[in-house]
Amino acid sequence: MDKRTTDFGYEQVAVEEKAARVADVFHSVAARYDVMNDLMSFGIHRVWKQITLERSGVRAGHRVLDIAGGTGDLTRQFAKRVGPKGQVILADINESMLRVGRDKLIDNGVGDNVRYVQANAEALPFPDNSFNCITIAFGLRNVTDKNAALRSMARVLKPGGRLLVLEFSKPNNVVLSKAYDEYSFRVLPRVGQFVAGDADSYRYLAESIRMHPDQETLKGMMQAAGLERVEYTNMTGGIVALHRGIKL
Repeated sequence: MDKRTTDFGYEQVAVEEKAARVADVFHSVAARYDVMNDLMSFGIHRVWKQITLERSGVRAGHRVLDIAGGTGDLTRQFAKRVGPKGQVILADINESMLRVGRDKLIDNGVGDNVRYVQANAEALPFPDNSFNCITIAFGLRNVTDKNAALRSMARVLKPGGRLLVLEFSKPNNVVLSKAYDEYSFRVLPRVGQFVAGDADSYRYLAESIRMHPDQETLKGMMQAAGLERVEYTNMTGGIVALHRGIKL
């Protein structure tokens, strides 16, 4: 029997259990995910995602993979950029999130250049060298084996393609870090209980952020996965970081 463990927030669980535990969290929060994103970030998540779009280099005719794409914020914008000759795949391991994202995009008139695929980032079901750009926004910290996921993403990137990882990270100011901790562990679960009826899931999300690799560690992981010219940009004082790497 596999005795290995991994983090689920601050808790250690068996490796084979984490995906199901994370799935339960996102089944619970899917219906109120967009509302909570706006409340949690005071709407700033839209700015973070816009910067990600601008750094992607995506243009007409490109193929884009939006992993852990959730309710489709990035997918919607990429669909406009790639046009009718391009394609965007919204991929998520969680069926509830994928369903909410699909319904939202269809309601917003997103057309035939978007596909929806339920997929595990650690073993992406696509051929080698398939995509001009891959994004994963606020999803990597929930992956059980992050190194395997990064290798999988590198595999399906085309030569010259870009991987962008947008994720909560480590604040670079002590005062900001303390204020952020206070907000995350005292305020956020209460808001989650009030809005989504689920304090525990948002407590997990706060813990998962603290367990995620810091900026330099993630940069090294991306390099180890075979990506070149890896760089990162801190946003909102390092609360969030955007990492970008290129497959040469």
